Amino acid sequence: MKTLAILTLIGLATMAHAAQVYEWVDEKGVKQYTQQPPPPNVKNVQQKRIGANVVETSGPTYSLQQATTNFPVTLYVTDCGDPCTKARAHLAKRGVPFTEKNPQTKEEFDNFKKLSGGGMGVPLLVIGELRTLKGYLASEWDAALDQARYPSAAVPGAKPAAAAPAAGK
Repeated sequence: MKTLAILTLIGLATMAHAAQVYEWVDEKGVKQYTQQPPPPNVKNVQQKRIGANVVETSGPTYSLQQATTNFPVTLYVTDCGDPCTKARAHLAKRGVPFTEKNPQTKEEFDNFKKLSGGGMGVPLLVIGELRTLKGYLASEWDAALDQARYPSAAVPGAKPAAAAPAAGK
């Protein structure tokens, strides 16, 4: 019963929000717009229903687009278990789009080795030219992503961050 009452109120609020407007030309030739019907002697009256003024958007926010352009994120991972799983989940939770790479090919391995300073540990997070982080430590990753102006949480209702498939998988 309570649910029915709530749904009825929502329906009435929606209908009330969409106003009806009358468009007509008065005897002086001036176009009029009113919510009340014009006098009965007016001809060529047009009724218009004006709905809510809502801007629909899809895709990433402007700030996320800027962060992605200025500081693209690359995540080097292998099948390292819990640290790599947490690393992926951390980026997804924040809504950070990233490219995932697996340093198993010669080209990726050489690039990974250069970025990591010769180390072999994964995960390795590269945030544009700004930072390269070895291993997974949530607070350290958050500080670096904040510095690059990535959002602290994914936008509600947004699609999950797009991630490129890992090379070599």
